[in-house]
Amino acid sequence: MREIMEMRTLYPEIVPYKNGMLKVSSLHSLYYEECGNPEGAPILFLHGGPGVGLREYYRQFFDPRFYRIVLFAQRGAVQSTPHAEIEENDTWALVEDIERLRVHLGIDRWVVFGGSWGSTLALTYALNHKERVMGLILRGIYLGRRREQDWIYKAGADLFFPNAWQRFIGPIAPQKRDNLVAAYYDLLNSPDKKIQATAAQTWTAWEDSLVLINDQLMPPSDPLLALCCARIECHYMLHDLFLGEENYILSRIRSLQGIPCRIVQGQLDFCCPPFSAVDLCQQYPDAELRLVKDGTHWSRLPSIADELVRATDDFRKLY
Repeated sequence: MREIMEMRTLYPEIVPYKNGMLKVSSLHSLYYEECGNPEGAPILFLHGGPGVGLREYYRQFFDPRFYRIVLFAQRGAVQSTPHAEIEENDTWALVEDIERLRVHLGIDRWVVFGGSWGSTLALTYALNHKERVMGLILRGIYLGRRREQDWIYKAGADLFFPNAWQRFIGPIAPQKRDNLVAAYYDLLNSPDKKIQATAAQTWTAWEDSLVLINDQLMPPSDPLLALCCARIECHYMLHDLFLGEENYILSRIRSLQGIPCRIVQGQLDFCCPPFSAVDLCQQYPDAELRLVKDGTHWSRLPSIADELVRATDDFRKLY
């Protein structure tokens, strides 16, 4: 029956009814915005990367008549300040930033929606603030395990994108290629801004190849977006997402029993391969996995967007 169901599309474009900057430390200020219904059911959007920041279409996964849609740019990410800053920037700071934002907005509980790195952050937040989470909608699962990082930066994805891989490893001396993340960290934190910028473009081009399933030469990214994404992402990868242990999420996931979770996972996701979504679903008592056979990592792909909109529509029943 699912094959003949009418596909759902993103909701129409909307603009925020409120936005602002929230100071969360002596260094960092976060951009946030609210869209949809000011009196509606609160739902939080967590972007990926980390470092990607907000894009306008992120607002469109939610029914604006029903939801009070909250979005924010994480520390150092594009719209937040200072840009591309890695000092005072780790997973635990972001978890507490979510709580600061929730309190600032006067929200008691909300549904949390996160994709890619956003799924990692959503799960980590839920594990530490269960009483504030009504439900989870997750896409492109990433659990912060060594197997997942090695797939992207050591061996796995390179088999499918050999040309893009050669461009990615090109700037790194052969003797340093056994740890590409560490080598790129040095380039992205070079005192030479030109070296930083070039490394950022090369890092993001590799990731774009995996997202768009394209082994051809990718056009340059916006310089600010590239630097924020590459520098912060590399910082988190170098420190194993600051989770402290290999299976931080899976070893605790059963504690989320009673919190419904919908997982939308592309079968052809080369950034976050589906094995992690399956592992999560098998150990999370209240998770439901929607494995999309032609789905990639791109959230705007019609088949992925369809499942995400269905999920947010279905979760209206939680309120």
